[in-house]
Amino acid sequence: MMNLPLNIDFTEKVVVITGAGGVICGTMARAFAQAGAKVAALDLNEDAVKKLAEELKAEGFTCEGYKANVLDPEALKEVHDRVLADLGPCDILVNGAGGNNPRATTDNEYQHEAKEGQKTFFDLDAGGVDFVFKLNFQGTLLPTQTFAQDMVERQSGCILNISSMNAYIPLTKIPAYSGAKAAVSNFTQWLATHFAGSGIRCNAIAPGFLVTNQNRALLFNADGTPTERSAKILAGTPTHRFVDSEELLGATFFLCDDRAASAITGVVLPVDAGFAAYSGV
Repeated sequence: MMNLPLNIDFTEKVVVITGAGGVICGTMARAFAQAGAKVAALDLNEDAVKKLAEELKAEGFTCEGYKANVLDPEALKEVHDRVLADLGPCDILVNGAGGNNPRATTDNEYQHEAKEGQKTFFDLDAGGVDFVFKLNFQGTLLPTQTFAQDMVERQSGCILNISSMNAYIPLTKIPAYSGAKAAVSNFTQWLATHFAGSGIRCNAIAPGFLVTNQNRALLFNADGTPTERSAKILAGTPTHRFVDSEELLGATFFLCDDRAASAITGVVLPVDAGFAAYSGV
């Protein structure tokens, strides 16, 4: 049982969360379930969300796990039909599926420091870059097309996208991921405008640097010591620490609550331990 950050009751709300097999959205799924919601946990990793659902059910909460490819419209429609039958129409959609790909990442931070054999900007794989953009942008757009229809029909609902600190200032080595998350932030504002007359709010959070399954090897050496990149991140964060996944819950609950955030739509809220505020000097 987690200590939930806000006394917000999501009882009977149907919350659909993509990327729920990962650290960030798995934590969100647990929190929403604990707050009374009926949670649909979606992920390409079916074993992860099935395990999550079983654990939450054993604790007395409501959660169903579904295998879902956020880049496959037909598969998403099938999952939507199952969620509708199992839990009901979607009230809150959290678009958390996303990530980077090694094929779209350079080995060096600066071209002038590139060494022979390293993957430079000129070696980035076009297919890898395309995959990263699709996973993050279309992986947000397609689930919204699928589940926001429930909200339009009832003239109420909330969409929460997961952006990134990369959307504000791109990090070295990961141009595709930075650009894709910038697109997610822009799309959040577009959705907020598009659905403004339909009773649907759309916001995003921009997490700071968390240790996840995807980036653990980039942040820590095999012996557990911080990598050079990890040291740079901490030096550029005025609180000199990483963000914990549970620290995203306050912003998540606030933005998804129709009473507390009734007039808030189209914002991207950093939860970053001060990273965006610090100039490094």
